[in-house]
Amino acid sequence: MRRHRRLKKEDAELDITSFMNLMIVLVPVLLLSLVFSQVRILNLQLPVLAESDPQQEEPKVLELVIAEGQLTLNYPAGILLKQFASTDKGYDFSLLSTYLQDLKLTFQQQGIEKNDIVLLLEPDIEYQTIVTAMDTVKSYKAVVAANLVDAELFPMISLGDAPVDTTITQPSAEVSQL
Repeated sequence: MRRHRRLKKEDAELDITSFMNLMIVLVPVLLLSLVFSQVRILNLQLPVLAESDPQQEEPKVLELVIAEGQLTLNYPAGILLKQFASTDKGYDFSLLSTYLQDLKLTFQQQGIEKNDIVLLLEPDIEYQTIVTAMDTVKSYKAVVAANLVDAELFPMISLGDAPVDTTITQPSAEVSQL
């Protein structure tokens, strides 16, 4: 009888040298790229509802109505403070920012602590317009001690639908002092 001899096969050795070289290069590159890719998050707040206390006066709401062709700033709600017509390039957010900076300073001088604003939007407003408006009302660039920093305007932002009725009450004597 014949005996069948089986040849013993040697186990193949894994060569992971090239894989290790790849990981040595790839891990630091990925870690360094995390520093440069930052995600911006804009926080939204729910509108504050006033409790029904007859002795407490109703809180005054600062509103920015974003409509097709113009921005309207109301304070208190529904009472026209300032309108900003759009230009050929679109909405004039730099003029809005300048006005909001002056308004914030006026509030501080009168002892009014206001850090919330409600953006009221028409249905067909572009997303980029909403984000730019939120960035504009939230803060502005200021130079402090030779450094460029974000100075706070109205960081507590709420969103809502623009009123269907576009008739806005003219400013009262109290608002015209602002």
